[in-house]
Amino acid sequence: MSTTHPLGIDVGGTGIKGAPVDLRTGEFAADRLRIDTPKESTPDAVADVIEKIVDHFKDLVGEQPIGVTLPSVVTHGVVRSAANIDQSWIGTNVEELLQGRLGRPATVLNDADAAGVGELRFGAARNTEGLVLVSTLGTGIGSALLNKGQLVPNSELGHLEIDGHDAESKASSAAKDRDELSWEDWAARLQRYYSHVEDLLWPDLIVVGGGVSKKADKFLPLLHLRAPIVAAQLRNAAGIVGAAYEAVESAKAEGTHRE
Repeated sequence: MSTTHPLGIDVGGTGIKGAPVDLRTGEFAADRLRIDTPKESTPDAVADVIEKIVDHFKDLVGEQPIGVTLPSVVTHGVVRSAANIDQSWIGTNVEELLQGRLGRPATVLNDADAAGVGELRFGAARNTEGLVLVSTLGTGIGSALLNKGQLVPNSELGHLEIDGHDAESKASSAAKDRDELSWEDWAARLQRYYSHVEDLLWPDLIVVGGGVSKKADKFLPLLHLRAPIVAAQLRNAAGIVGAAYEAVESAKAEGTHRE
């Protein structure tokens, strides 16, 4: 019998990307499929795209569970916020919606949380004990908190108020571009942000992701913190990998996982 793999799907503002994941290695078991996010990104429209991705990989996925990331706070399967997707998501029980559509277990989590799980299991935070902060720098600042290998979901640390401002409005990658900051000037804002977070949480490790992490050598050496601060390793694969991992863990907990 051929080996099947869980499927991770990452829902973004412009694209919905999915791939089966080999959880022995943390690598994709097939090339990723990307489909544009519908212009009206309602729950039903996005679910239609997710169905297409599941169907595309049906032979590799079999009856394995799927994990889906959203740019949203998700509690107990219900969407509580909507960033870069339609506001009609708020209040939707997306896990029930997808399980009804797909006829299989579906686990849904915040996109930064999924990326954090990916980095913890297979990336820069692998084998780290204690408290890990995975921070994604992009349009905003996403965050994932992982304590002793367990996700503490929906931390939303990009919205801390620092010096009278929402932190991400001053320290995100988008803020660097908007204000035409040099690496040094942006690093000064990041120093203020991460120092504040460190004083609140005392993490053992900080992992920085997002597209700008490809240029980590330009700004991470300028930061001086108690905890080591390193670049993420999985890049854009982190959310898909983390979602697939969490889907299997949730299915095991509910007794519905099949090898």
